[in-house]
Amino acid sequence: MRKSIIIFCAFCISFFLVRCSKKQPANQAPSIVQLTFPSKDLLCTDNTIAFNWSAAIDPDNDDLEYNLIIAKDRQLVEVIENRTISSTGATITLEKATAFYWQVSAIDVTNNLSSKSEVFAFFTKGDGVTNYAPFMADLKTPTDNATVNAGNLSLTWDASDINTDDTLTYEVFFGEDDVINSVTKSLSEKMYDVSVASGKTYSWKVNVTDNSGATSIGQIATFSVN
Repeated sequence: MRKSIIIFCAFCISFFLVRCSKKQPANQAPSIVQLTFPSKDLLCTDNTIAFNWSAAIDPDNDDLEYNLIIAKDRQLVEVIENRTISSTGATITLEKATAFYWQVSAIDVTNNLSSKSEVFAFFTKGDGVTNYAPFMADLKTPTDNATVNAGNLSLTWDASDINTDDTLTYEVFFGEDDVINSVTKSLSEKMYDVSVASGKTYSWKVNVTDNSGATSIGQIATFSVN
């Protein structure tokens, strides 16, 4: 009898160990939303704007909210609007004749997971303004906090201007750590080659100027080298 009890207890322990060892599937973040309006690099005719984006899909069917951020810089540091809402749109009045940058994050409210959209730029129209400053340079490679291999490296970026007939030129700043200096001016290409050494950290930025002399000061990105 005692032997039977021991065997039964061992079976029960094994059963519960197997049950407990089965991990629950990890919760997944919602899908990335697609920004609809204002579209990328749009010149708005009115500074009261109906922001709109697509609905996100959550793999776990969790409830979702959306965090809308509007800023005056591409890295979303100089934030002028930060709202969390349950719908896929919001109407906001902004300053005229100003470049803005916006992004929407879909938030899984159950497990606090989120996914971020692209950052879109747009320009609100001013009264009697005929020329606008270019948008800030969009640093492509290397991005902020990236890690790269030692050797020759191409700094690349994108840039645009509401005044599509304007010719854009670029001034590149580059240096070790957070000390950067101008290394080229009036560059017409969206690329500049540099050499980087192993174990070091570098920073860079790009200023964009149109043919009327209007300039957008770029933001600094920092990267490290293996």
